Amino acid sequence: MRFLLTINGGGRPPDAELYAEMGRFVEELTRAGVLLATGGLDTGTHVVASGGEITLTDGPFAESKEQIVSFALIEVRSPEEALELARRFWTMVGDGEGDIRQVFGPEG
Repeated sequence: MRFLLTINGGGRPPDAELYAEMGRFVEELTRAGVLLATGGLDTGTHVVASGGEITLTDGPFAESKEQIVSFALIEVRSPEEALELARRFWTMVGDGEGDIRQVFGPEG
């Protein structure tokens, strides 16, 4: 089962200690074969398609605390395992918001 974990902006800025702790966490998940991809996200372009018309708008689009700023794509055995990894992450990071969403589609 694959899950996309997203992190919204607006939390505390990372410091050297958090970067080091996150580096160890990422290394652990990579060695275990759980982490498929991770990265930060730019503000991007918003797309609206309606009635045959396509409108493109440069971001940002939401308040900074609502904007997705980074992600991790994981592959785990169960939803409970995904929730446990998310709990471990948020215990490190502290205050903030994000989402956990199952990813459907071809395994890859």
